[in-house]
Amino acid sequence: MQIPDGFLQQLRDRADIEQLVSQHVQLRRSGRALMGLCPFHNERTPSFAVYPDTNSFFCFGCGAAGDAISFLMRTERLDYVEAVKLLADRLGLQLPEEHYDDSLSKRRQRILAANREAARFYHAQLGEPQGAAGLEYWRKRGLSGKTIRRFGLGFAPNGFGVLLEHMRGQGFVPEELLEANLARKGEKNGRSYLADNFWNRVIVPILDLRGNVIAFGGRVLDDSKPKYINTADTLAYKKGRDIFALQLAKNTGKEQLILCEGYMDVIALHQAGFENAVACLGTALTKEQAQLLARYAKEVVLCYDADEAGQAATRKALAVLRQTTLRLRVLQLSGGKDPDEIIRAFGAERFRSLLEGAANNLEYRLLAARGSLDLESADGKAIYLKEAVKILAAEAGPLERDIYASRLAEELDVRKDAILAQLRQTAKRDARRDERRYYANLMRPLTEAAQKLDPARAQHMAAAKAEERLLGLLQQNPDFYPKIREMVLAEDFVTPFNRNLAETLFGRLEEGREIDPTMLSGCMGADELGETLRMRHAAEGLQNSLQECLDCAQTLLGEKRLAGRPRVSAGMADEDYLALFAGLRK
Repeated sequence: MQIPDGFLQQLRDRADIEQLVSQHVQLRRSGRALMGLCPFHNERTPSFAVYPDTNSFFCFGCGAAGDAISFLMRTERLDYVEAVKLLADRLGLQLPEEHYDDSLSKRRQRILAANREAARFYHAQLGEPQGAAGLEYWRKRGLSGKTIRRFGLGFAPNGFGVLLEHMRGQGFVPEELLEANLARKGEKNGRSYLADNFWNRVIVPILDLRGNVIAFGGRVLDDSKPKYINTADTLAYKKGRDIFALQLAKNTGKEQLILCEGYMDVIALHQAGFENAVACLGTALTKEQAQLLARYAKEVVLCYDADEAGQAATRKALAVLRQTTLRLRVLQLSGGKDPDEIIRAFGAERFRSLLEGAANNLEYRLLAARGSLDLESADGKAIYLKEAVKILAAEAGPLERDIYASRLAEELDVRKDAILAQLRQTAKRDARRDERRYYANLMRPLTEAAQKLDPARAQHMAAAKAEERLLGLLQQNPDFYPKIREMVLAEDFVTPFNRNLAETLFGRLEEGREIDPTMLSGCMGADELGETLRMRHAAEGLQNSLQECLDCAQTLLGEKRLAGRPRVSAGMADEDYLALFAGLRK
């Protein structure tokens, strides 16, 4: 997508990436950079750097990188043109309507428009005779008219093409309905046909943080299978990325979110006054969803079903959430298998009392470790104490360790100082292990990303490293280009990704265009931009950069072809070494 460089330069010059990122990440000054916890992957040690001087960011942990536009694309779930438009709007700039292809953005907007119209249709059916069964279902669930309207709940009538007919009347074509997953293809007696994706089901619209209808969930009116069906992945919706009702919960002003398994529990909790309730969407909690929760809360209370499957899901969710900075608590349901059942049976106050008594992460894990152990026996005590020490050493701070050591000492009839001594020893050992693991793994995601983007890298490691260093130096010093092009051409690059990147950078510089992150963000994907900026940051601080360029070029062209090339002396004139190199290259 081509947006004029002049307009991108205006965005770059006026956008304040520090201010933009600070809305999502707590930053602290560290030299020329600002450091914080990466919003795009789970970490406890800051590896996310923001560089105000170049208006860019780079994560040394996961490789996420880019500029203000890229940051908006990731945090607001936008495509490139949408992010440019949003940033331009915030800065009071008018996006030129020429010179760029926004076909992908238009397709996404049509999906959102189709979803919006479908949501209106499904909701309106509750007031029609064919929707009476749907309205009765919602009433039996104890939902008021206000709640039904607030969540835009609806009903898909019993028929294969009821929605299709309505949507065609609103100007939507079959291809758009298929792309939105509102319709599906079928075949009968050798003939293909289109049918509604949802029929004879109550409908729950799923909204993103900006209030767009991005998907739907449909539930049968009885216990037939499948009980739930959901929108498949589209240009507007990706499973495991969004959180149901977060667009409502984030506006409550509370620092706590109640995380449920399904949207039916969330709807019941909102009606009962717990408007900070949210849910995942048909999948186990993902790292991306955990990071999204951490952006809008300081504490999460897990409120999964009380059955075995719900408790297994709780343990998995805790493992993901513990990688964030969130405080964690786990609500132990009693009197019902889920929040909806408890509220309908006992009322909101019963649930509120359960919420207030929810165990924190440490208490929950200690209770789980205790399980059915016989703490009257020596073996039971030893097993429990060993597990408790592991948990406290890994998760608790000094004050918490002291408190829980006192509790354990009283409960198990063991000296507190012995427990604390074991805690200190275990914590010290774990700290050494974690430090070794951290530094060993710090660059691994970046290396893996580079290998994925450029599989040929492993077969040509020496050449690939020379290419990456040369391309990094060029990004740091664009004025080197007239010298570099005399040494090596894009066609001399061995690995495909680096060759394509060289063609991009060389081509832009040949045309007198800039190659900073803002200028590159529109011509490559997020992963490609991340790898490009990794090369840039890896080249920072290199001494005698001109000599580095020559050495890299020598590696690319082969030691034999340049055998005997004399080292360039500090006093050699540019034209002399370029002439020497050009002669050797022929």
